[in-house]
Amino acid sequence: MQLTGSEILMECLLREGVEVMFGYPGGAILPTYDAMTKYPQIRHVLVRHEQGASHMADGYARATGKVGVAIATSGPGATNLVTGLATAMMDSSPIVCITGQVPRGAIGSDAFQECDITGITIPVTKHNYLVSDVRELAYIVREAFHIARTGRPGPVLIDIPKDIQTEKTEFIYPEAEIRLPGYNPPNTGSDDEIAAALELIAQAKKPVILAGHGILMAGASQELQELVERAQIPVTLTLLGKGAIPESHPLTVGMMGMHGAAACNYAIQEADLLIALGMRFDDRVTGNLKTYSPNSKKIHVDIDPSEINKNVKVDVGIAGDVRAVLKQLLPGLKSISHAEWLGRIRDWQEDGDERDIVNRDTGNQLLGAQVINDLWKHTGGDAITVSDVGQHQMLEAQYYPHQRPATMLTSGGLGTMGFGFPAAIGAKFGRPDEEVWAIVGDGGFQMTLCELATAKQENIKVNIAILNNAFLGMVRQWQEFFYEERYQATPMFSPDFVKLAEAYGIPAMRVTHRDQIEESVEFARRHDGPVLIEYMIEKEEIVYPMVPAGADLHAMLRRPKPGEE
Repeated sequence: MQLTGSEILMECLLREGVEVMFGYPGGAILPTYDAMTKYPQIRHVLVRHEQGASHMADGYARATGKVGVAIATSGPGATNLVTGLATAMMDSSPIVCITGQVPRGAIGSDAFQECDITGITIPVTKHNYLVSDVRELAYIVREAFHIARTGRPGPVLIDIPKDIQTEKTEFIYPEAEIRLPGYNPPNTGSDDEIAAALELIAQAKKPVILAGHGILMAGASQELQELVERAQIPVTLTLLGKGAIPESHPLTVGMMGMHGAAACNYAIQEADLLIALGMRFDDRVTGNLKTYSPNSKKIHVDIDPSEINKNVKVDVGIAGDVRAVLKQLLPGLKSISHAEWLGRIRDWQEDGDERDIVNRDTGNQLLGAQVINDLWKHTGGDAITVSDVGQHQMLEAQYYPHQRPATMLTSGGLGTMGFGFPAAIGAKFGRPDEEVWAIVGDGGFQMTLCELATAKQENIKVNIAILNNAFLGMVRQWQEFFYEERYQATPMFSPDFVKLAEAYGIPAMRVTHRDQIEESVEFARRHDGPVLIEYMIEKEEIVYPMVPAGADLHAMLRRPKPGEE
């Protein structure tokens, strides 16, 4: 069967199970857009900026566990994908980005809209390709999807010159299993590693589990819960690990780290054993490495061997799929009681409940914490929330407990403002039957608000909650604490978001008092398609607790108790 390169690309995408792609056309990718007319099985979503396409593909991937796909033209179309690629790379999200390139004969001539996108994206992709022969295209696409979804997932870019898109060749789909020299992602631990880990667990008096994003990607929530319950070990969560175990579970302590629960950080610092599962000891989790959990033995399980002993030296390191490794551990795990240790943690929880702010009478002030807490309450705690980056992100992590995997999506490692709204669109495409809320700040939302047009054109049911404090809130908080309240470049002018939404034909309302929050949720649910709610919150709210950058994990700035302000 003789097909053009563009048709081969589309045939391969079909075989990879692609149902939707997010993109923006242009000259160098136009032959592929023409080929799309023959493949209506794959829905194309026209974004308003290529960065939005990469975030939508990322949100789709995180919500479904499938590979997300974005497509763009050469030059600026390709470079606009870079932030999304870096975001996916830091958070191990499987996406494939396809870019057009100038014809092979023009490469290196500074042709119109030419750029070396494979060179640019080497540091922010798991792998990338510049296709030089149409006969290799089908295999490259198959290989790209294999690399994106296996081992530690990540983004892959395929750059296809325009003449290869139009050139014809015999299409034979490569059915053989993909085998790549040097690419053999580990799966299980050795018998010695498993035995050493079990011995440390049996000896521990004050163990703590650190559950990360890898639990969700490996589908290991059931195995994690079995480990937690059988060994009676308290479990703490990274930001991206939220949902790995129900947060209502009595052995779940909460989120660790810079804005984590005080009890989590105290427990980690006093533990005699840390069991790190699918997490990478990020600086926002550890604080000062020199004083991090100083008296504990450490077990670290991660799919990426390079993460083991990278930041924190461990006693037992197991490079493997966390689900497979837990299945190795569980048969040899004996039931253990840690009643005294759990009682101590409960004391810390009672003493350090920072969330009592939602129950205080704040008069006419509407706090972001109250908005998130009430959204949790009035959505039944069952929505998929996709947060942007900043104070509202940490408030979402603190005040919206998640009971299921892949229901809190956010940019963790790169901290990408502008991620939340387009990623929520992608998540809704991936899980159309779920209620999806984009929780964004007035700063980050303005970075990608052009995607309001995409949401309206596609009539995608995403509820947008803007927490508007007229500041770049997290930066302002740092300026208050560490820069003597010199608020440089953080006060923010914003448009009238309600009128802006209405200009797009999107229903919108503004909330100024707490008693309107339930009504706002009902308003959002009454309308088909996107809905925007603007919550006018207190301008100078502080997210507590907070571990200053580089400080000891237990050296938290705590919320003043009533009467101590």
